[in-house]
Amino acid sequence: MDRMRIVGGAPLEGSIPISGAKNAALPLMIASLLTDETLTLENVPRLADVSKLFHILANHGVDTAFQGKRCGQDDLAGQTVSLCARAIVDTTAPYELVSTMRASFWVIGPLVARTGEARVSLPGGCAIGTRPVDFFIEGLRTLGADIEIDRGYVVATARAGLVGSRVRLPKPSVGATHTLMMAATLARGETVIENAAREPEVVDLAECLIAMGAKIEGHGSATIYVDGVSRLGGARHHVLPDRIEAGTYALATAMAGGDVTLEGASAEHLERPLELMREAGAEITVTNRGIRVKRNGHGIHAVDADTAPYPGFPTDLQAQFMALMTAGKGTSRITETIFENRFMHVQELARLGARISLDGQTATVEGVSRLKGAPVMATDLRASVSLVIAGLAAEGETEVSRIYHLDRGFERLEHKLARCGAQITRVSA
Repeated sequence: MDRMRIVGGAPLEGSIPISGAKNAALPLMIASLLTDETLTLENVPRLADVSKLFHILANHGVDTAFQGKRCGQDDLAGQTVSLCARAIVDTTAPYELVSTMRASFWVIGPLVARTGEARVSLPGGCAIGTRPVDFFIEGLRTLGADIEIDRGYVVATARAGLVGSRVRLPKPSVGATHTLMMAATLARGETVIENAAREPEVVDLAECLIAMGAKIEGHGSATIYVDGVSRLGGARHHVLPDRIEAGTYALATAMAGGDVTLEGASAEHLERPLELMREAGAEITVTNRGIRVKRNGHGIHAVDADTAPYPGFPTDLQAQFMALMTAGKGTSRITETIFENRFMHVQELARLGARISLDGQTATVEGVSRLKGAPVMATDLRASVSLVIAGLAAEGETEVSRIYHLDRGFERLEHKLARCGAQITRVSA
């Protein structure tokens, strides 16, 4: 099993190209199930989760073609992929596939909308807490689907097609918003999704669906209006830059010190994280190339943070921000409001010398003058990269094991950091 070895103390200098957003690419790929024409996606990241979803979609009959790299293109540039579901050959998403990645459950919306039926395995547990699919099920029922739970599978049928209706989500859910918005594009009449998620990835999916011929308004707000059409066509769409990757490298630069430009990053999608980083002492500048993050010899100040749905502070940056706060002057409090079990990185950060105490969903972080390298173990995607960030500033060597979590969400992380001066290498078992 591969490990990541980091020797801390080197500031980061240079530029890092930001990959396409995983959390946008996955629903965009699933949208290919809505049409028998070709959907071409540009800037698709090369990630383990993306590869898994290609395999899952192939099970439903989606043909995939990868376009070669253009002459002179950066090795870290995203790939261009064409997907075509000319015929849906199987409406079942089996447990052995869905259990490998929760986002694959979202195929239930396009499948039932296009074919009138879907049999999708319940996704099972999650290391960072329960993420129930009740919102998905009740939303599809409201759109006219008959749904049963049969031996661990959600069986949805709508022989006469889905019918537009008003759906109110109990709380903003990105996955439910993705799924219901895709399903509603082929429903008869208008669907109104209230209390919808507002994340940029939801907007990106809506823009792609519109390019395919869908009629959608209000995306980016709490109320989305979808006027169903009889069919969708093909389209070409560029996946937006990954705000979580950009935020992660911004926090890594603030932790290690240095001067890094995050090429292609959108400051508009990171307003709250960048605001907190400025309060902590990092210098943030928006340029025509992206976002420049700089921190020289000045220390980091302790800053409190509460996670919240977009446009609040994202839960997917909580672990990375906590890593930064371990070096803050003073005491910071970080409250997790989205998931109930997303502090598993705390005990691993403590192995590096961090002082963190937990009280329910709030972590109190007392900044220390220095961290010391040690062997640590990743427990999930965001926790694993928080250990890398801490290792960049720790004294001596840090070795992070179980880095297959990293490969799910960060494209060639060690290469991007190394070209900015980090002493980081992947070690094969």
